Amino acid sequence: MDNPNLKRKTNVAWLFKMALRDSRRNRGRLLLFISSIVFGIGALVAIYSFRYNIQNDINGQAATLIGADLTISGNKQPDDKLQKLLDKLGDDRSQERAFPSMVLFTKSQNTRLVQVKALQGNFPYYGELETAPAQAGTSFKKGKYALVDKTLMLQFNAHINDTIKVGNQTFLIAGVLNKAPGQTGISAGVAPIVYIPMQYLDATGLITVGSRVNYNFYYKFNNKTKVEELAKGLEPQLDKAGFNYDTVEGKKEGTSRSFADLSRFLSLVGFIALLLGCVGVASAINIYIREKIRSIAIMRCMGVKASEAFLIYLIQITGIGLIGSVAGAILGTGIQQLLPLVLKDFLPITISVSISWLAVGQGILLGLIISILFALLPLISIRNISPLNTLRLSVDDATTMRDPFRWLVYILVLLFVTSFAYLQIGNWIGALSFTIGISVAFMILTAIAWLLIRFTRLLVMSSWSYIWRQGFANLYRPNNQTIILTVSIGLSTAFICTLYLIQQLLIGQVSLSTGDNQSNMILFDIQTAQQKAVANLTRKQGLPVLSQVPIITMRLEKVNGKTAADAKKDSTLKIAERAFAYEYRVTYRDSLTSSEQVTSGKWTGKAEPGKDIPISAEERFADRINAKVGDRLVFNVQGVMMQTYISSIRKVNWNKVSTNFQVIFPTGVLEDAPQIHVLLTHVPNSSVSAKYQQAVVRQFPNVSIIDLGLILNVLDELLGKIGYVIKFMSGFSIITGIIVLISSVRISKYQRIQESVLLRTLGGSHKQIFAITALEYLFLGALSALTGIVIALAGSWLLARYTFNMPYAVNFIPVTVIFFVITLLTVVIGLLNSRGILNKPPLEILRSNA
Repeated sequence: MDNPNLKRKTNVAWLFKMALRDSRRNRGRLLLFISSIVFGIGALVAIYSFRYNIQNDINGQAATLIGADLTISGNKQPDDKLQKLLDKLGDDRSQERAFPSMVLFTKSQNTRLVQVKALQGNFPYYGELETAPAQAGTSFKKGKYALVDKTLMLQFNAHINDTIKVGNQTFLIAGVLNKAPGQTGISAGVAPIVYIPMQYLDATGLITVGSRVNYNFYYKFNNKTKVEELAKGLEPQLDKAGFNYDTVEGKKEGTSRSFADLSRFLSLVGFIALLLGCVGVASAINIYIREKIRSIAIMRCMGVKASEAFLIYLIQITGIGLIGSVAGAILGTGIQQLLPLVLKDFLPITISVSISWLAVGQGILLGLIISILFALLPLISIRNISPLNTLRLSVDDATTMRDPFRWLVYILVLLFVTSFAYLQIGNWIGALSFTIGISVAFMILTAIAWLLIRFTRLLVMSSWSYIWRQGFANLYRPNNQTIILTVSIGLSTAFICTLYLIQQLLIGQVSLSTGDNQSNMILFDIQTAQQKAVANLTRKQGLPVLSQVPIITMRLEKVNGKTAADAKKDSTLKIAERAFAYEYRVTYRDSLTSSEQVTSGKWTGKAEPGKDIPISAEERFADRINAKVGDRLVFNVQGVMMQTYISSIRKVNWNKVSTNFQVIFPTGVLEDAPQIHVLLTHVPNSSVSAKYQQAVVRQFPNVSIIDLGLILNVLDELLGKIGYVIKFMSGFSIITGIIVLISSVRISKYQRIQESVLLRTLGGSHKQIFAITALEYLFLGALSALTGIVIALAGSWLLARYTFNMPYAVNFIPVTVIFFVITLLTVVIGLLNSRGILNKPPLEILRSNA
């Protein structure tokens, strides 16, 4: 006879009523379960809102980023033909010369390497030079005045009407520069700006042979000129001359791309927090369904179909997921008010703060998808619960594992993670790498937990004390939380520890420059006639001359007979067009340095008269021009064509403080070419550094100095700010991990009630049960944190080895602190959640859970 239940139509209204009725007694627990995703959704809604707001602000403020309708720039003075063209453009025009140079604060006698900008004209046409007083932004051009960046003013305790010496000229400080078009707080810290009027530039004596100067031309169009079309028409002439252009539209696109990269990275950080929450959701719902086996089996006895039982609990989870997603969206909307404050040093524009309903909608939809998708794994087991389970309270795990729908859910989860990562990263390789990395971390932690369960079962011996046996047995008993806690705590620990280790490695790499055997001060732009005098001055100051290196500027004309025009026409040549426009700074010497290693070919340190010149190419430079050992290159050295061939290709450690070059010539070729020199020395402390810099600037004002001690401080501050941003976002992962931990431990609380009551009934004391619980969570927290730290150490080593190409060293004291903090936090939360059981009589607990 046919089963009448199979023919009965499903009553949707009844399903919703049953879902609501069944959830009444469990809403608090369900809300706790789903709270795991609240902070993940909150992080993503905040980031999405920030992204949409910043895009609107970029569109509205793009003109102030560039300060003009059109800018044209290059690193050499334009020839007569190009200059005539530049003089005809625009209805109003300005020009600027920008270059690094030392400045001397005459009052304090302090010196600093800055970015000098000599300005002529009414630039900026959009926005303004934000100064104090406000009128100084325009009035400084009328006399021998300067605008000095506010960071410099604070650093050297300078004031308005003090004087500053730039080269051979002294300027009165007319105002404090708070912000210039396109400038950010980070750029001001790395390269603070000093503006001077262009009419005094020549008198400074800073523009000499070999000086590195950027020539910038700014244009404003009063009529309805289509600037983008005009610029594209000029592109061939500008490319040929080695100049670039930028427009408002171009700046808008470029800035949007930059912030898109930032928002994608932050989105991935938020997504990791969300993935941690997903682990909590899946585990919590799994245990929730296990508790409901008897109820579901009774419903099956009363004629409820398996599909209907599945839908009842799916409706429950969807409803709670909607509530959690809305809560996360509200939280994210509040958090996005803080993001502009956290990221203000990275932003060249003013960011508005408004509610983005699109971001809110995306967050709620994403929360619903995640709630349903990750709850499906435990929910599909409902289909295997039969009326017989009223007597046999378990679901056959073997049957569940063979369920094809379970494997379908696994595939859907992987597709979801990969697709979301692709939307953030923009390429499938990166998305797959992200998914594989997360999956490997999950598998490692799961495997560790699985091994722990099996190892503990073999480890526990009858000779142990009762408390130790019970504490360790909790790790493998039914309804244990070993896997979920190991994964959630381990992933949070791994993520935070990796961020910390990489930040310390980057700072530590630069800190090597402070060693006794490392150069930590570089003097450049030394003219040939000054070379001996600068070296003598250095020795008189009691400092060593560690190295003196000549530098010659040149351009690449041909690669195996192919010119820039050939490379542009034929993409199969795989030669970067920009390689021909770049102005190379090369040197000549007869030996390699410690930061270089020949990877192919043979090093030749001396040229033979009458033959082609052997050169050594850095491997990335060779890749850009698609060249190998034996290929022929033609360089233009101040109008002289030099025929060369690649005799060797080198790998260069660019992270090491040394004079590294893309191209090295042998001796016997370039000695008579126009050149500048670089001198490397080591200063023992800041007072000697200040005294030495003052002496150099007074005697050789054209010579610029890089103080690596100062650079280290700037880099430390920069990495600190970047680290603060990352830690701000990774805080969501920490909070989510704690919530997942609390949720998981509270779930285990419900599972431990019966055995705790049994122990209490059999005479177990508060102290004994307290000790058993503490041992369980101590071991779980310690193992999880240790595994996460090991993953972080492996991940940071891979990044150091293959991404940053630097030696790996770890300070284990902070890592040890992280280990103990995570372990202690796990124990404390576990004990706090067990307090309710310990402080009540067994009968009261049994009644409240009956």
